Amino acid sequence: MKKLMIAVGVSVLLGACAGGMGMSGSGMSSNPMVGGAAMYPTKDIVDNAVNSKDHTTLVAAVKAAGLVDTLKSPGPFTVFAPTNEAFAALPAGTVDTLLKPENKPTLTKVLTYHVVPGRMDGPALMSAINAGGGKAVLKTASGGTLTATMSGGNVWVTDAKGGTAMVTIANVYQSNGVIHVVNKVLLPG
Repeated sequence: MKKLMIAVGVSVLLGACAGGMGMSGSGMSSNPMVGGAAMYPTKDIVDNAVNSKDHTTLVAAVKAAGLVDTLKSPGPFTVFAPTNEAFAALPAGTVDTLLKPENKPTLTKVLTYHVVPGRMDGPALMSAINAGGGKAVLKTASGGTLTATMSGGNVWVTDAKGGTAMVTIANVYQSNGVIHVVNKVLLPG
């Protein structure tokens, strides 16, 4: 019975990955739509992100932090990309404060906290969650950790402060990595 339950669980997890992690999203399409624009696996993370109308705040933040060249480099990177709505849900004035030149180190830390070195697409993430007994601890480029879990057919990412973000569009493949769109901004400890 236990083996059957594990097999069913793995099937659900893999099915969720193939279908955009259980959310309306990109699945494994070669050119998924994000923010009204096709995302091309031949373009890098920055070149795709600038076309998404749902990620204008993220793009502005990446530019303000001076991370454009890094995210255009060969990588590979896994980026948990918050939407404009995710940034808007932060306390009033947070984004404006972070974008000020004097707060560049803090902004850089927040942004690099959303980046995991390496290419961790849905199947790799599900494998790590399964191998970790239901959770995967991911080391971020900022030196912090994120914890990925599966619940209700969705992948959830928990930050150092206990905040959670749901992956809404998974497996947006880039020439230098993969993006998973998330509905909250993740905050380092």
